[in-house]
Amino acid sequence: MSPAALLFQREFGLAWGRGGGAILALAFFTAITALTPLTVGSEPERLAALAVGSSWLALALASLLSLERMFERDYEDGALDLLAIGPVSLVAVAAIKALAQWIAVGLPLAVAAPIAAAALGAPDAILGLTLITAAIGGLGFAFTGMMGAALALGSRRGGLLIAAVVLPLFAPPAIFGAGTLAAASQGLPWAGGLALIAAWSLFSAVVSPVVAAFSVRDALG
Repeated sequence: MSPAALLFQREFGLAWGRGGGAILALAFFTAITALTPLTVGSEPERLAALAVGSSWLALALASLLSLERMFERDYEDGALDLLAIGPVSLVAVAAIKALAQWIAVGLPLAVAAPIAAAALGAPDAILGLTLITAAIGGLGFAFTGMMGAALALGSRRGGLLIAAVVLPLFAPPAIFGAGTLAAASQGLPWAGGLALIAAWSLFSAVVSPVVAAFSVRDALG
């Protein structure tokens, strides 16, 4: 097995169990979904109008939960120093960490997104598109969140710093995703919105590992 494959296997195991992994993220996602009718009212028309936006807001917030320990644990126990001098480049290490995070946490959240949207009254016709947009947007969330985790490496309040860096960057895909689903539910063209989500995720997947690698090298001194 190649060093990159071994690293991915390790990172997937850590992402799955880190801070509760997918179970905690799904529980948080479910809690936000359950609270929505309690805060805005239980009228079906109102819930249906908010279903798309609420599911994307829950997806973005749930994606934040396990980011803080993505680099911090390796930094504390010295494993990050070994990764920095290992056969896999730091850029690739960062990309592998983000990919493992997406598969372990992002994909389960993407599967839960159409269920949450349906529970809030979203039309059945857009549930498949909800899954697709959440999976693509979740990939961008994972890479952007990984970059935020690297930028916060070594800080005392890493979680707050990650949120401050990452949440503004989460806004475009959340807006594009909600807009895409809203257009689809009204029978309007939605392909452009999906293309914007994919472009943002692709941009994040290309740029974030590079930024993260520089941040890690700076933290290691």
